Amino acid sequence: MRRKKQYSKLLSIILAFSLVQTSCEKALEEETYDRFSSTTFYLNAEDAKAAVTGMYGGMLNVGFYGGGWGGANEGWVAQSSFMTDELVCSWGWDGWRKFNQLNFSEDFSQLLNHYNGLMPNVSEITINLEKIQGVNMDANLKARYTGELKALRAHYSWILYNFYGPVPIRVDAKEASNPSAAPIPKPDKQWMVAQIEKDYKEAMAIVPKASDLAAAEYGRFTKDACLMGLMKLYMHEKNWKEAINTFNVLKTYGHGLQTNYTDIFKYANKGNSLEVLLAVPCRFDADNSSNLWLAMCMPGNYVDPNGLSITQWGGYKMPWKTYDRFNPIDKRLEVLLAKWPTTGGVMFDARANNYIGAIPMKYGPDPGAISEQTGTDIVVWRYADAMLLAAEAINEDQGPVKEAYDLINAVRTRAGVPTYALGQFDKTGLRNKIMDERLFELWCEGSRREDMIRWGTYIQHAKDEGSIFAKPEYVLHPIPRKVVNETKGVVKQNDGY
Repeated sequence: MRRKKQYSKLLSIILAFSLVQTSCEKALEEETYDRFSSTTFYLNAEDAKAAVTGMYGGMLNVGFYGGGWGGANEGWVAQSSFMTDELVCSWGWDGWRKFNQLNFSEDFSQLLNHYNGLMPNVSEITINLEKIQGVNMDANLKARYTGELKALRAHYSWILYNFYGPVPIRVDAKEASNPSAAPIPKPDKQWMVAQIEKDYKEAMAIVPKASDLAAAEYGRFTKDACLMGLMKLYMHEKNWKEAINTFNVLKTYGHGLQTNYTDIFKYANKGNSLEVLLAVPCRFDADNSSNLWLAMCMPGNYVDPNGLSITQWGGYKMPWKTYDRFNPIDKRLEVLLAKWPTTGGVMFDARANNYIGAIPMKYGPDPGAISEQTGTDIVVWRYADAMLLAAEAINEDQGPVKEAYDLINAVRTRAGVPTYALGQFDKTGLRNKIMDERLFELWCEGSRREDMIRWGTYIQHAKDEGSIFAKPEYVLHPIPRKVVNETKGVVKQNDGY
């Protein structure tokens, strides 16, 4: 029997993502959930689905406005760009400059919120993994939900590892569900990497391929997304051979490049792309489930050619010295605006009017949006990213061979810029071209920080920007001071803080 208005604790998370998940279908009837309990929850398949769906709330780090893969400065996408050469900000807010200068501390809350939001998510997933095993339901569906939870735990653990290094995640349900459990120290790097890899691989064995996913399930983890997660992990560890092997599996799954780059990020592209490997389905009318990017970056004098209403706060800009690295004929500049239409169709020239950079529009507007919240889906990972990672790994492992050239050239061909001839570059030269291409292709998609750390250019970039704060240890964020204090030092602070 369906239970109404019983579980209020999970309302904000479950409703947020369950609304999101219906972007391709009619809205589901709202249900309120009070608390996880062995007596009031996990009684049937509906409970299991609600628990799993609720865990997708971590994709937007629910509780932190525009966090996670969202577009606000609480999220890791904007922060990744501010910490590198992708973004500056024209607001009076000084936080972006702290990011840019790597002026980090244990009290810089926006550095800490990924930890504060995702660590409880990982523990909750660990509890759910055990609880749903006792639910009397279809065995295949139970396996599917188990796989999704493991993929989500791997994904959140990877993000934590990416920002903070090894962290004391709970993978034992008994410990995770015990509020009096003794604190555990940070694991070593090998354990953390092996745990993320294990979760992804076990998930991949259970979840469906993207091609077998029902339209209403768009945005859930698939084998394809698990493979991409593994590629990201292997590249971070410079495990070139495993990255190549993983890509060789992924490339058999039927993915390819969408014909027009700008279409990838349009509202009409919801669930319709063979290039998108993982997305956050968004709705303009669901709190904590919307895309805020346009509001963050679009200037107040921009007039949409189709007459659509856009909230325009005009903060984010790509600095001119980064913008000027693009080939002027690059089609990707169509949504990276140096000029744009204003009232009466008059074109506004940003550089001539002393703007500090170009407008990283990236996403298209939502025709139904009535505020800063839009329903254009947020792209998490896509096949072009995988292709360029594979090109990099092949070049590092085998040198500048034909396959590496073919992969980067496919991306460049779509962009309408000249391709590279086989043998044109040595290993170092091709590496530099791949590094450039990842900027041109993936700007403001959340990969720039981890890329520059892998290449060894991250700290030097901050110094080149005039930072007096940057030091090698700042490739990792600080652990929240509160965590160190409350565990009485069992959880050690990261080096350099």
